[in-house]
Amino acid sequence: MRDNELTIRALILGAVIAVVFTAANVYLGLRVGITIASSIPAAVISMGILRAFNTGTIRENNIVQTVASAGGTLSAIIFVLPGLVMIGWWRGFDFWTTFFICALGGTLGVLFSIPLRRALVVNSPLPFPEGVAAAEVLKVGATGDEAPANVLERSRGPLIVLYGALVAAGAQIVTFMGLAAANVQNFFRVGSGVSGVTVGFTLALVGAGHLVGISVGIALLCGLLISWGVLLPYLTAGMSGDVAEIAENIFRSQVRFIGAGTIGVAAIWSLIKLVGPVAKGISDTLKAGAAAKTGGHDDRDLPIGTIALLSLVCLLAIGTLLFLFIQATPALQPYTWPLVVGGVAFTVLVGAFIAIVAGYMAGLIGASNSPVSGIGILSIVSGSLLLALFVQPGLGHAATDALVAFALFAVAMVFSIATISNDNLQDLKTGQLVGASPWRQQIALIVGVVAGSLVIGPVLDLLNAAYGFPGDPNRAAIAAEPLGAPQATLISTLARGVLNAELRWDLIGLGAMIGVGVCLFDEILGFFKMLRIPPLAIGIGMYLPMDTTQPVILGAVIGWLYDRAVEKRENGEMAKRFGILLACGLIVGESLLGILNAGLIVGTGNPTPIAIVGEDFTAASRWIGAAMFAALLTLSYFWVARQSRAK
Repeated sequence: MRDNELTIRALILGAVIAVVFTAANVYLGLRVGITIASSIPAAVISMGILRAFNTGTIRENNIVQTVASAGGTLSAIIFVLPGLVMIGWWRGFDFWTTFFICALGGTLGVLFSIPLRRALVVNSPLPFPEGVAAAEVLKVGATGDEAPANVLERSRGPLIVLYGALVAAGAQIVTFMGLAAANVQNFFRVGSGVSGVTVGFTLALVGAGHLVGISVGIALLCGLLISWGVLLPYLTAGMSGDVAEIAENIFRSQVRFIGAGTIGVAAIWSLIKLVGPVAKGISDTLKAGAAAKTGGHDDRDLPIGTIALLSLVCLLAIGTLLFLFIQATPALQPYTWPLVVGGVAFTVLVGAFIAIVAGYMAGLIGASNSPVSGIGILSIVSGSLLLALFVQPGLGHAATDALVAFALFAVAMVFSIATISNDNLQDLKTGQLVGASPWRQQIALIVGVVAGSLVIGPVLDLLNAAYGFPGDPNRAAIAAEPLGAPQATLISTLARGVLNAELRWDLIGLGAMIGVGVCLFDEILGFFKMLRIPPLAIGIGMYLPMDTTQPVILGAVIGWLYDRAVEKRENGEMAKRFGILLACGLIVGESLLGILNAGLIVGTGNPTPIAIVGEDFTAASRWIGAAMFAALLTLSYFWVARQSRAK
């Protein structure tokens, strides 16, 4: 079989899948505030299509999922860009402006993260759960000479992935029908304050927890306990009213800002610790760029000269975008060149920092679970603060609205860098595990960015016309209720808060102090050679909702117990790999169903297109959801534990 990799058909197929996933994710993210990882579903679809030609290789399938995941991931730009409509600055989404914001920022995200590959992917113990999952899916679906060597693993590996996918997909269907609840909530008083427990029944997140491991799981648990066991009861002390409403409001408006402060300090500490490895990675990239193939594997990145040239072109184009924005905004024209130069410098410095942080977070807990909206919060706060300190005094208070718009415009490009860096290293980890050529994958990532950028503007314009966004003073949509767009609402509110001097710096400062404490604690654990608890994961556990972190924690514990139970038996290592394949299958099934459901939602205009029961079934659905979740996990792990035993 010819060793095809970077083929025209792989790029075209990946681009088509990227367009579909991006469109679905744009709608889903604006509707409920989440997006779905597309790398694993893309790998599954690619294998199915290319197998029909009997010529697809594991590395060609990897190129398809690389292109598709880059485009799908770029959809997270919706967490920032609609803010320009919400504040009334834009009436819609101009195609070329939106395209260039996404394409330029996304391309820089690819370029900025290339020197990080050796530091974070090759020479790092980071788990990269989704990268590993995608690689396992590609391996078990391989044919011919690329199929697994062990007959038992070759025959049962695909079966395990298929089983996990069917279990997760079936559970999702029952949930979407309304028969089983997705989570169970209970809020209660703690003294005069409020707290609560939310248990999520998401099998894909359990699979992610299995892949991230016990260390990250414990760290997420620590963050969850800090938020819900300490901060929330303290911040709600003495408040009267409905406990659920109080808990949800204070968590969104205060606790998450504290978590963002912790993430900020942990991210800076992670950056400081990575200075050495990143410098070595850049040095190795320079050396490897001039090196030939070694053995059977081409480990070269794009040449450093190419990276520098493309980065310069992107930055010049970004400067042009900023210049055109300012020329259309008379209130900002007196500071045209300081804003252009400052905006480009902000993109370089903050973008490079964010590329490292986002890549590290992807390696730690996976791209899907990384709080890129937390990065957006830190970016908009820092950008708005710089404008408030150095530009607003000269332009006066009358220019505040224009400065808010400029901050959102500039941060949108930085946010594109973050989202692609978050995905890029995950894809490169997959490539490392399947023997791909890094430089070919990096070309595929740029193709995926361009493909995704082509569809984001038109889909946003369509949704703006159909639904509109909250707070938009010019809203003239067809539907009565606007899309929620929770992250975009929060980020635009932050920009206004900083420039109008209304932001709660005390909350971010408290989070920063907690961040210093957890970094110190982690270093003490390292000094005594004990299990490390990643500070960034603690911040993530504080920031994300409980029904997102709890299944990941549960999956980490289940994975740890499963590995201990099977490690001493015959074929123990194979049994461990089978556990990983089950986790991968759970992620595959739920991701595919999530994309399909998003398509049904868009097509029918109904947020619950396959629901067969109403709200009167809610109480029963909670019991059914809990029982189904527990039963499926128990049966699945007992079943997979037996698969490594030869008959």
